[in-house]
Amino acid sequence: MRKFRNTIIYITLIILSGSLIIKGSKDYMKKNDLRKSLTPLEYYVTQECGTEPAFNNKYWNNKKPGIYVDVVSKEALFSSVDKFKSGTGWPGFSRSIHPDNIYYKKDLSHNMSRTEVKSKNADSHLGHLFKDGPEPGGLRYCINSAALDFIPVDQLIEKGYSQYLFLFPDFLEKTGWKTAAFGAGCFWGTEAYFSRIEGVKEVIAGYMGGSVPGPDYQTVLKGNTGHIETALLIYDSEKVSYDILLKHFWRIHNPMLVNQQGNDYGTQYQAVIFYYDNYQKKLALSSKLNTAKKYNKTVATLIKEADIFYPAELYHQDYLKKNPDGYCHINLQLLKQPLE
Repeated sequence: MRKFRNTIIYITLIILSGSLIIKGSKDYMKKNDLRKSLTPLEYYVTQECGTEPAFNNKYWNNKKPGIYVDVVSKEALFSSVDKFKSGTGWPGFSRSIHPDNIYYKKDLSHNMSRTEVKSKNADSHLGHLFKDGPEPGGLRYCINSAALDFIPVDQLIEKGYSQYLFLFPDFLEKTGWKTAAFGAGCFWGTEAYFSRIEGVKEVIAGYMGGSVPGPDYQTVLKGNTGHIETALLIYDSEKVSYDILLKHFWRIHNPMLVNQQGNDYGTQYQAVIFYYDNYQKKLALSSKLNTAKKYNKTVATLIKEADIFYPAELYHQDYLKKNPDGYCHINLQLLKQPLE
């Protein structure tokens, strides 16, 4: 188990869209200010736990690609990728793209027992969670349109949400940007290393390869979900090639180890390349073969097809920037040395 990680780190200040937000605060903005900045319906829904009319709201039938953010704080909540036709007249989502940004509260109003969904930072009422959604997961987030703003995929970069572009590979292809995913042990160091490579636009720490929907760090830490700590990269293919990224990957981990890197032990630390297409698969397999020949040993690093990527909790993102003395086995000084 990772050294120094048993203590849960609670972050009370989160940088979001250039603003400092007090986590969990019910005074995100003064009520008077909100009345000025929100429409009456938005205020009624988010601040007074109201419900908008079914089939007569902004996004119940919106089919455009993009993400949905809190109308008050602009924190990312849901994606069109997870939006489905629920038949209720309100937007329905199977999961949140950032579970860190929401919390749940028991709601006994209207002679019912329901699970209320609220945004964590702005404390906005969003809607309710039900267990009658699609698989995997079986969840339905029934959310009020008035609690949301929609950011179309072609505006994600200009509005500061480029870290969510990985959800839209078709759009990335048009921009010349691509995705890659590597597990090299500790995702703190993997994220920190790749984020310093020219041409890499975004790196998100998260989990991939498991069978349990919506994993969090404490669940993955148990080692029985199948998830591996993974760094997902968005990179400009005109500035850095996938082949170069592979060369960086092979030199930051020990390819002979099984379920271990440095002082980190467990299935979540298994080294792996997750490929997104046949081109990446071909190069990954070739690079693994070359590594085996180089060391004349069996290479334990896995090569698997990419599946659902779950971003890790906010305190894991850019962890080594925020905590320069944090432990990780990856030597960032390797960036100063030329590739072989």
